[in-house]
Amino acid sequence: MNVLLWHVHGSWTTAFVHGRHRYLIPTTPDRGPYGLGRARTYQWPDGAVEVTPEELREAPVDVLVLQRPEEFDLAQQWTGRRPGRDLPVIYVEHNTPKEGDVPHSRHPMADRDDLLVAHVTHFNELFWDTGGTRTAVVEHGVVAPAVQWTGELDRLAVVINEPVRRGRVTGTDLLHRFAAVAPLDVYGLGVSGLAAHLGLPEERLTSHDDVPQALMHEELARRRAYLHLCRWTSLGLSLVEAMTLGMPVVTLATTEAVVAVPPQAGAISTRVDDLVDAARRFIADPVAARRAGIEARTAARDRYGLDRFLADWDRLLEEELCGSR
Repeated sequence: MNVLLWHVHGSWTTAFVHGRHRYLIPTTPDRGPYGLGRARTYQWPDGAVEVTPEELREAPVDVLVLQRPEEFDLAQQWTGRRPGRDLPVIYVEHNTPKEGDVPHSRHPMADRDDLLVAHVTHFNELFWDTGGTRTAVVEHGVVAPAVQWTGELDRLAVVINEPVRRGRVTGTDLLHRFAAVAPLDVYGLGVSGLAAHLGLPEERLTSHDDVPQALMHEELARRRAYLHLCRWTSLGLSLVEAMTLGMPVVTLATTEAVVAVPPQAGAISTRVDDLVDAARRFIADPVAARRAGIEARTAARDRYGLDRFLADWDRLLEEELCGSR
């Protein structure tokens, strides 16, 4: 079928467009947030096709996969068809509720009968109040990286986007405790200047800004262990990718991480001292790190394999298309 979706989250979209459908990806001359087009730092198959707003007027579209509230207006404006009436809609919720009165967080798509909300984790479905709107959960899937963990560098790897702006949400304030154990390599968007922000010397924290995914995987695989210090995030796909590489992971036991990471895959705890001790152990003992990494890879591939992810999405897309007819 022909699936219209905007390129919003690189890793999730990379897995999604590996399916057997034709994926229409809006693109605009400025390649802004509503016209980003095909990824430039991820490898996408040919089934992901760029379309301009003008082309969408005549393009065949079977289903809309929307990810931001404002995409409803854009979809109607650019296709000339009404989302939820002329075209079935699946709204993908990637995020935990915004910080605030979390137990009572009202989802922007609550109490609607013209769409389905697809959550990427069971934690998200539990914490968002969607009222009478139909919901489903399709857990993440990842494209298996082409490299495997070697861990020859006595360094710790982290992947965070915008760690300075997001601060405690991403556990940025905890990084200095791990930098005392081993040098940190931090990858992601907006990571430049992080060492100075934290008052750390560059030799204890090195930033790697916006590295292409394949190259980032190669570099992650050379580090001894992976740190996931997010307090409040849906489920970092970089964590799942690191596990798939065969990296031991040192993880805060928050949100969906508690079901994604078995204890034997590294360490998972809400006690930061325990995580610091685990990081120190892996730095000192590469054999223990390798054993934990094997467990991490098995857990990630069993739960977050690409085939399962795409099969789940195939079922959901077909159900919504058939239901709309």
